[in-house]
Amino acid sequence: MPKEFSKWVACWGNATSITDRKEATYAKDLTLRYPIRACFSGNKLRFHFSNLTGTEPVTISEAYVAKSAQPQTANAQSAATVAAQSITAPSSNYIPTAITFSGKQSATIPAGEEILSDEILFNVTAGETFDVSLYFANFTQMNAGTAITGPLSGGKYSYGNFAKSATLPDDLTRKTNWIYFLNTIDIFTEEKNFALVCFGDSITAQDWPDYLTLRCAREGFNNVAIIRRAVSGTRILREYNCITYAAYGLKGATRFPIEINVAGARAVIVQHGINDIIHPVGVEVNKFRPWSDMPTADDLINGVRTLYITHARKLGLKIYSGTLLPIYGWRTYNENRDIIRTAFNEWLRTAPDFDGCVDFDKAVRGHDDPKRFSNGFDSGDHLHPSAKAYEAMAECVPAELLK
Repeated sequence: MPKEFSKWVACWGNATSITDRKEATYAKDLTLRYPIRACFSGNKLRFHFSNLTGTEPVTISEAYVAKSAQPQTANAQSAATVAAQSITAPSSNYIPTAITFSGKQSATIPAGEEILSDEILFNVTAGETFDVSLYFANFTQMNAGTAITGPLSGGKYSYGNFAKSATLPDDLTRKTNWIYFLNTIDIFTEEKNFALVCFGDSITAQDWPDYLTLRCAREGFNNVAIIRRAVSGTRILREYNCITYAAYGLKGATRFPIEINVAGARAVIVQHGINDIIHPVGVEVNKFRPWSDMPTADDLINGVRTLYITHARKLGLKIYSGTLLPIYGWRTYNENRDIIRTAFNEWLRTAPDFDGCVDFDKAVRGHDDPKRFSNGFDSGDHLHPSAKAYEAMAECVPAELLK
């Protein structure tokens, strides 16, 4: 019996923030290609593009979607291999479909705004991989994007127009973990499918949402899409207004109401706040990071209640807290910071404001010394988890969120 497709659900999503301010901030004659694993079957796609943090209009000259050569599998190593293979699919299997905007192939995204493509007829089967390719012919301000990592994340860029090409030329192509302008992809799919939003900072911008997607495929949670809304360095209560820390992104009050608008979303996991605790060092050390930015646990609690919980409830979403990970050994660690983290975590675990808690801290901390990561779970900087720890984070997400 054929499947009945009846609603739009986000099947892939990323945050949009300020890119790292390097010497070069413009590109010209550039192709971007991102492989996307389809978690659902459907017959139409639509694409959200964002220039939220840009200060100039950005024109997409051409955009295409095309089936990749092979489907991704529910295995991290295979997923990474297939993602790379999809960049060089055989030309006989590569049939690009134009992404249009009011019937036109080119579109301009105004500064500070987001746009939505036309609905594109495009049959997708769950487990397949499709490529989204964008071409920018003219000088383009590359100020709207976010860096993410994980076995399902990343893409490539090429100098020249290869948006319709099955193969990107080796001598003009490099890998990138920066996702520019492409913000969300919705699929017209079955009524039973839904999205789970993962909101946070660098911990969430890194691998665990990808491992959660792979876990869902492996364990048969086939009706949920994991949508990542995460920016490295971002804080709940503050943001920076200098090019040194611009890429740390917008504060929670600005980000959350924008990023939580996700088609088909039922719930959100919020794992956010560690940067509020570890960033302040005093103006005598860094003029942009005063001690006045240092929050109390109550400041963080009130911020989450006001900025996140209230807004999630307005949208009818369930909201789950995510505890903050150990920071012992991090370069700005001191006992007072850990006291704040511990008190905030206790509230995240017990507050009736939430529908539940995802205890990431418990999943990765040491048994003998809970201030530290468990053996093998520290990436080496004493703040970010190892790949093994990211897998453990994905495994600790309650199954009730995935059903």
